[in-house]
Amino acid sequence: MAYPWHVMSTPSQPSTVRIGREDPLPSDDPVLARPDLDLESLAQRWSVRAGLPPMTGEQMRGADLRARRLGVSSDRLMEQAGISVAAAIRALLMTTERPAGAVILILCGPGNNGGDGLVAARHLAAAGHRVAAVLVASQPGPSTPDSVRNWARLADVPLVERIQAASPREVQVLLSGVERAAVVVDALLGSGVEGTLREPIRTAVQVIAQARQQGVPVLSVDTPTAVDLTGGAASDPVVKADVTVTFHRPKTGLRTRIGRALAGRVLVAPIGIPPEADPT
Repeated sequence: MAYPWHVMSTPSQPSTVRIGREDPLPSDDPVLARPDLDLESLAQRWSVRAGLPPMTGEQMRGADLRARRLGVSSDRLMEQAGISVAAAIRALLMTTERPAGAVILILCGPGNNGGDGLVAARHLAAAGHRVAAVLVASQPGPSTPDSVRNWARLADVPLVERIQAASPREVQVLLSGVERAAVVVDALLGSGVEGTLREPIRTAVQVIAQARQQGVPVLSVDTPTAVDLTGGAASDPVVKADVTVTFHRPKTGLRTRIGRALAGRVLVAPIGIPPEADPT
């Protein structure tokens, strides 16, 4: 496999973004589409979310289930999550000094965490970014219906290269030129794991670590892979992120000493879970 680590144009410099107190969905928020959006502005935009009481991973799963029972489709929740991730990636690019026009590398697990990354890839391409969306899975495709749909939606997106990495050896190929990537996105697993990480996810985590050592910023989706959303416990190897985008409300695991150290800057994005779906 070959990856197009190619440099193109220079991004514009950031300017002031007006911050409102409303909490619109990412798909309806014009601020998230601003080409000059940076991390500080995005953090302020979602500051109300960040100030909400934290919840555990189990409580978040319950809120997600109750939201679907209230009529919010899982596909819709994934779409909002992916849009927010794409906005955070663009803001991270605006805040860091990376090669102009470099490829955004998104490593996606087979589940819904990977599905969020696939949605982000589609929206980044719509904004003019080149993306390599890598499905890191031994099976031939994603494992959940929403992820399957979003993998298929990328088939005809011109700026997205879909790649399947089914073995540790295929994942290792990603290291060739990875130092020229714009950002590496960790959309592998959405919570902690018990015991040793399985391949090829384990090798993908090691690739992320090596990319970060070479100065490539890392953004994690929901939680750094192998960090538990509830207690903050981490397996080995584990992703250390510069930015983590979590959803709906802060998570208790990302507030622990280990969780904070591994998550980097945590942004809390709204995705459309209604308040009545929250735990009582």
